[in-house]
Amino acid sequence: MAVDRKFLVISLALAGSLALLTAGCGNSQDAPSAKTTAGTEIDDTLVTTKVKSALLADADIKSFDLKVETRKGVVLLSGFVDNQAQVERAMAATAGVPGVSRIENSLSIKVGSATPGNAVDDGIITTKVKSALLADPGMKSFDIAVVTRKGEVQLSGFVDSQAQIDQAVAITHKIEGVTSIGNEMSIKK
Repeated sequence: MAVDRKFLVISLALAGSLALLTAGCGNSQDAPSAKTTAGTEIDDTLVTTKVKSALLADADIKSFDLKVETRKGVVLLSGFVDNQAQVERAMAATAGVPGVSRIENSLSIKVGSATPGNAVDDGIITTKVKSALLADPGMKSFDIAVVTRKGEVQLSGFVDSQAQIDQAVAITHKIEGVTSIGNEMSIKK
């Protein structure tokens, strides 16, 4: 198990490094908004990678059910955990990472147990939601993370406007199998 964790930490570090190397290679249409710089984007990528590594290093946090997004040093934690103690451990692990200026806690505590069938259905729902968001030309869907548990879809991330939040929620409502939507999206500042 320790070897698997070590492999995951190394994999995340490599992925973060690759993201840093390719950050400047996009075309001008994909450039960050005027409110951010390439340096800020790189810093945020590093903070995200370090937070993910810190969460993976804590055996009491099931970090695979968590999403981590960073914008200008503000870290958004979203996803599902088993109990309040995991929320507190995730917050503490994140707070200990250099470069984190503030933490937005959008973690939800799981209610009831999921079956293997739920997990398959949730994977399908997540895929359908992501595909629908990608298909909408007005959405910057790469800024939106999607996590599903027992039909409850949690949308999180930093988007440009309230209109994008409303559109993402409306798109998600149309997906078959969605029982409820947790809107944890924030407008970029």
